[in-house]
Amino acid sequence: MPHVESMVLCREAQVSTLQSLFGERHHFSFPSIFIYGHTASGKTYVTQTLLKTLELPHVFLNCVECFTMRLLLEQILNKLNHLNSSEAGHPTEITCETFNDFVRLFKQVTNTENLKDQTVYVVLDKAEYLRDMEANLLPGFLRLQELTDRNVTVIFLSEIIWEKFRPNTGCFEPFVLHFPDYSIGNLQKILSHDHPPEYSADFYAAYINILLGVFYTVCRDLKELRHLAVLNFPKYCEPVVKGEAGERDTRKLWRNIEPHLKKAMQTVYLREISSSQWEKLQKDDTDPGQLKGLSAYTHVELPYYSKFILIAAYLASYNPARTDRRFFLKHHGKIKKTNFLKKHEKTSNHLLGPKPFPLDRLLAILYSIVDSRVAPTANIFSQITSLVTLQLLTLVGHDDQLDGPKYKCTVSLDFIRAIARTVNFDIIKYLYDFL
Repeated sequence: MPHVESMVLCREAQVSTLQSLFGERHHFSFPSIFIYGHTASGKTYVTQTLLKTLELPHVFLNCVECFTMRLLLEQILNKLNHLNSSEAGHPTEITCETFNDFVRLFKQVTNTENLKDQTVYVVLDKAEYLRDMEANLLPGFLRLQELTDRNVTVIFLSEIIWEKFRPNTGCFEPFVLHFPDYSIGNLQKILSHDHPPEYSADFYAAYINILLGVFYTVCRDLKELRHLAVLNFPKYCEPVVKGEAGERDTRKLWRNIEPHLKKAMQTVYLREISSSQWEKLQKDDTDPGQLKGLSAYTHVELPYYSKFILIAAYLASYNPARTDRRFFLKHHGKIKKTNFLKKHEKTSNHLLGPKPFPLDRLLAILYSIVDSRVAPTANIFSQITSLVTLQLLTLVGHDDQLDGPKYKCTVSLDFIRAIARTVNFDIIKYLYDFL
């Protein structure tokens, strides 16, 4: 295992487990391995690095690209065929339409001197998309070693837990391995490892510490944090380059970088402007609202979707649940105003204070008010958690029937109107008290 530890940081337990499962090259390995974890938790990187470093024969496929069964099966067979062809000529392309054909052709492709005496690994990234394909595909991959009588291991990489995959009819159970989210200490170590050679490791580590102090509450995505670190580092170095401060003048460096990090906070998870545009914005000290396409030019530094989550939470706190149909369904049918506005309801909901609401209702309102389609990914749920951490939302308990979390929105109407203006959302017409 040369250099694996230095190449893969903060994933020692997972690397050790995978090495144990892989064993010796000629030994039969576990038939299927299911690796899951949130985005940017190192699943793909660790698996690819390990297979390449150990020089194990493998094929890697992304199920987003191979969106049909035929594409997926043909890609696996053709990539294996390329592993066999050491000569200069290009091997013939293999066509395959059914899983039965795949099993037969897989036996032929792997029955060569190159692959016969060692384990072949088939890695399927974004494996959750397999659930939308033919019903026999997932059970077939889980039992591929048994069906082909070959030394093969199928590795599934997914952001979804195994329980969401398991068919009702039952199937062969894979070995399940979880990649947890990186802690703030892990992120500090990984990001500090990328320091430019012209600056000392301590100087770059101090910068990463400042960056995480600003962004960690709203963003845990390693890829996004790495992008932000690269984008804002030249501005952090500016006083040092000009000779106005030394590498240890952290207070002066912080005062210089603080307003620029606040601007960057407004576009977390978005790519509305290119890196070159962002660098120009920093050099010219331009207000980010002046750049076309940049949606978040607010005085409240929140990521784009966090603003809509907060608006949805406010509507859920101050509107009765029965009004959701009227406000958020396009075709809600006729609702008589006399029935809708009962005469005895004279007290404003804003005087009574925010009411608790379940997570399902928050997400339903969120999907209704956002223009683009929003997938319920880990990023959305982590931003809800961040709003609780920032005390803009309060977690008040669990629903008695469904055992789901309940929240309250703790911000004022003026605050939420300021947020809504930055995303061009007219919140007043969605509030029951203002009908």
